[in-house]
Amino acid sequence: MADKTGVGAAILRKEDKRFLTGKGNYVADITRPHMTHGVFLRSPHPHAILKGVDIAAASAMPGVLGIFTGADLEADGVGGIPCGWGITNVDGSPMKEPTHPALAVGKVRCVGDAVAFVVAETLEEAREAAEAIEVEYDVLPPVVGVLDAIRPDAAAVFDDIPNNTCFDWECGDAAATAKAFAGAAHIARINLVNNRLVGNPMEPRAAVAEHNAAHDHYTLWTTSQFPHIVKLLMGNFVLHIPQHKIRVVAPDVGGGFGVKQFLYAEEAILTWASAKVGRPVKWVNERSEGFISDAHGRDHVSEAELALDADGKFLGLKVRTIANMGGYLSTFGPNIPTNLYGLLLAGVYTTPAIHCEVKGVFTNTIPVDAYRGAGRPEATFLLERLVDVAAAEMGIDRAEIRRRNMIDASQYPYQTPVVVKYDSGDPKACLAKALEVGDWDGFPARRAESEARGKLRGIGLCTYVEACGLAPSRIVQSLGARAGIFESATVRVHATGHVTVLIGTHNHGQGHETTFAQIVSEKLNVPADDIEVVFGDTDKVQFGLGTYGSRSLAVGGTALVKAADKIIEKGRKIAAHMLEAGVGDIVFENGDFSVAGTDRKKSFGDVVGAAYGLVNFPIDVLEPGMEEQAFYDPVNFTFPGGAHLAEVEIDPDTGVVELVSYLAVDDIGTVINPIIVAGQLHGGIVQGIGQALYENCVYDEHSGQMLSGSFMDYAMPRADNLPNMQIVTHSTLCTHTSFGVKGCGEVGTIGSPATVMNAVVDALSHLGVHHVDMPATPNRVWRIINNNTNQLRAAE
Repeated sequence: MADKTGVGAAILRKEDKRFLTGKGNYVADITRPHMTHGVFLRSPHPHAILKGVDIAAASAMPGVLGIFTGADLEADGVGGIPCGWGITNVDGSPMKEPTHPALAVGKVRCVGDAVAFVVAETLEEAREAAEAIEVEYDVLPPVVGVLDAIRPDAAAVFDDIPNNTCFDWECGDAAATAKAFAGAAHIARINLVNNRLVGNPMEPRAAVAEHNAAHDHYTLWTTSQFPHIVKLLMGNFVLHIPQHKIRVVAPDVGGGFGVKQFLYAEEAILTWASAKVGRPVKWVNERSEGFISDAHGRDHVSEAELALDADGKFLGLKVRTIANMGGYLSTFGPNIPTNLYGLLLAGVYTTPAIHCEVKGVFTNTIPVDAYRGAGRPEATFLLERLVDVAAAEMGIDRAEIRRRNMIDASQYPYQTPVVVKYDSGDPKACLAKALEVGDWDGFPARRAESEARGKLRGIGLCTYVEACGLAPSRIVQSLGARAGIFESATVRVHATGHVTVLIGTHNHGQGHETTFAQIVSEKLNVPADDIEVVFGDTDKVQFGLGTYGSRSLAVGGTALVKAADKIIEKGRKIAAHMLEAGVGDIVFENGDFSVAGTDRKKSFGDVVGAAYGLVNFPIDVLEPGMEEQAFYDPVNFTFPGGAHLAEVEIDPDTGVVELVSYLAVDDIGTVINPIIVAGQLHGGIVQGIGQALYENCVYDEHSGQMLSGSFMDYAMPRADNLPNMQIVTHSTLCTHTSFGVKGCGEVGTIGSPATVMNAVVDALSHLGVHHVDMPATPNRVWRIINNNTNQLRAAE
């Protein structure tokens, strides 16, 4: 190639041209012949008996083609929305898994629970008809907070589930941990809340469904991160449609962050309704509707204790967490606060004994599931806040206490006490680089300068590890997964030498069309511009698990390399025939197949031409064509990690926290495209900053109404809230993925909340502040400053 477009090249994103010129194709852009429009009528109550739904007057309104309720779905044999991950209780029994009807039956369990679906000729007619539906509710007291849910007198979200408890799970060794605590010189403790978040992707969820009556075939266009799983769950468990009778297409998707990772009731209802009205049906979520219908994230309450010896070495860790499941179980909901949380509590440390208990509870709130990072940010926040508390109480520098307890590079592969085994890493080197680049030792001078201007300055540090790509199918299935975790890729080389890649992951902003093209460019020496990457169509891509958990490059990319290797192997056989040599003598380098040790060679284009019969081809020996498929089931998680450093200034008069600097030193394995890596890290860091300083989904504890249901009340980080961020990579290579990649899509979100909050607490530490719950809003910080200042004055 004249210009390198393979691994490591900082080329611009291929997909951006169509996005920036308005040529993207999103679900809301799709129009089908004779298309109708749908609107959901949602419950205004968080908890109520559904006594009746009167659709008579609404059904007679102009343009209305059909109004459907939960009773209609039940009568037609439509099943509930399944949960894709089951958790086993401490006593070995399965978790409680109540039915999740696509439209409410008998009871509504959260504000936003859908009770009817209206299909009309126009959107306006559907809205007017929805408003005319008369619903009779018998309102019940709601339960909102996780601590309220387990009180003896709490309202029952499900009548047959005692104490609103979905599961009671544990990991680690309770006896060994108790022994470690018994011999501790010091025990650090912390109680904290991991605040509830709303994903708010730029593109709201949407769907268009169409039924072909002649072939009894369904097509669903949807804003999904994993169309094949939507097809599988919806077809097999909800609508009972054979897989060959369903096509699911996820075209361009404008952001996901986990929110679009699940099977939603709306997708199944639209697909079913398209057959009932005999015409295509379209639904686009309004932004305010998204607040009460998209799955939420986080929402934990935790107690944690860290046992240390007299030198500050970690001996044991105890964690007790209550996690909110919401009113129903979402697709992966039970897995997030258990396997993806408890198994990461070792962090980058050599803590020999860990025990974690997690109770999942139902409440009258929106279901909770994965949000960028999914369990790992929650684990990192808890652990890194606790380490800071231990350092303060023992009078040890925060960097030093981490250094003393870190896994050394020579100890990898490292078996943690909570199942997972890290294959590679060098956290000490990441920490050293962060302290050097961030000028940790020079902070006192910067703090003094801020104080001279009347500001309180703090510095925060976080070291972390993430688990990406999920583990082998056999392991995750033993942990409760109800599907495998493999990925597929197909490489199709056309007769002209151009390449089409079909892959089972999906692209919703990460730049995969570029990075996957770069991988194929590296393998086959074809320019990236000559490579097309196809995602998201279950009729084109054989199967795939989609995009989540930073798995696309580690798992999908490795499948892609395996498929490309098969292309090369077939090319070697063809070249051997063309060059009259043994296959074992043929090597492929720099785009040429050659006989080793000679100047005899054929170009990749020559060999591809032969495969399609453009020159003499050994058809009696090989099948024509040049297309290969591969599947990859990962042998382990990948484990990116790093060290982040942040500084904040706080105005004591207003409580406003200003983030003045942010540094990320990350070990993400081989960097395929540094521009895309920087973009992914920036985005992830900003979402973590949002949780730390701005975002909070709040329900009124008495009424169960959401108080932060719009951008007027739910604060999101803006560009003017952020400093220029320094991004540094210090990578070790994964031992089991192609090119040694680890994944980078979520690392920023995992490291940043603890980093920022550690800086906030440091800025307030002179007032005796040991912890601040997220988000550190001006109101919260101002109250802490004034309360603690008054207490200090009273003590004088």
